[in-house]
Amino acid sequence: MNNKVKIVLASPRGFCAGVDRAIEIVEKTLKKYGSPVYVRHEIVHNKQVVENLKKKGAIFIEELNEIKDNKRPVIFSAHGVPKTVPKEAENKKIFYIDATCPLVTKVHKESERHFKNGYQIILVGHKGHPEVIGTMGQLPEGSIRLIETEEDAKILKEDEFNKPVAYVTQTTLSVDDTKNIIKILKKKFPNIKSSIKEDICYATTNRQNAVKEIAGSCDMFFVIGSENSSNSKRLVEVAKKSGCKKAELFDFSKKLPINEIINNKKIGLTSGASAPEKLIQDFIKEVKKHCKVSIEEIVTTEEKVTFKLPRSLT
Repeated sequence: MNNKVKIVLASPRGFCAGVDRAIEIVEKTLKKYGSPVYVRHEIVHNKQVVENLKKKGAIFIEELNEIKDNKRPVIFSAHGVPKTVPKEAENKKIFYIDATCPLVTKVHKESERHFKNGYQIILVGHKGHPEVIGTMGQLPEGSIRLIETEEDAKILKEDEFNKPVAYVTQTTLSVDDTKNIIKILKKKFPNIKSSIKEDICYATTNRQNAVKEIAGSCDMFFVIGSENSSNSKRLVEVAKKSGCKKAELFDFSKKLPINEIINNKKIGLTSGASAPEKLIQDFIKEVKKHCKVSIEEIVTTEEKVTFKLPRSLT
């Protein structure tokens, strides 16, 4: 073992308060009501978390009509759901617990407030993401216009809207990309109404800032997270934009590129908001099998946010 590799850990990383709360909701529901408990969509976007909860008695479904026993509880994922979903559960007399992250709920409420005040809403987000589907499903069809890129913002025409305009955003976007999109919207619609507080969540912002701090000095950068995790993918983009061109998402379904790792001196490492810390430690253990490893942790901020559990579980 002649090779020496320095691993620089970004902090904050990994689980955010919304993810902690969502996982705890599933575990406490299983404890209180026994198994099985149904979960609509992956509770959070991480395969290991989902597999672990399956072992404890959670059954993951995509739609309520997949539920085989309507007497069992169903939990809605942290990403939020359209209003039609709880309505369907009520019609079928299914007991449900909503694990939507409170910061996503905040965006839902803002959208409703803008709508009630007579605004046409622009949502900045990724088409097809469960959070976007949930937010758009809070209001009648056509009330929310989705845009994804700066180009989308540029081609919007003022005369397309016969009402004043407001915007909200998905909570897990790139902070810098979103700022640029909002800048275009504000130039195009000088009176556009914004949220009282920024919609991109504290955890997304903090994890991106931590990556910005270290990525430029790293030869390679790894983000531990699943392919369908929006916030994890954004961290890879941030690492590349911050100067580390060899940045990639790693989800343990593929083999660690160990030969490439040991030929580099400095490796940056972080994890998305839905990835457990165990995966970071597993990554480090694997690298240690092949070379001498020194570890430095760079802490850019301390997180002390917690969210209350639903009343039915307290």
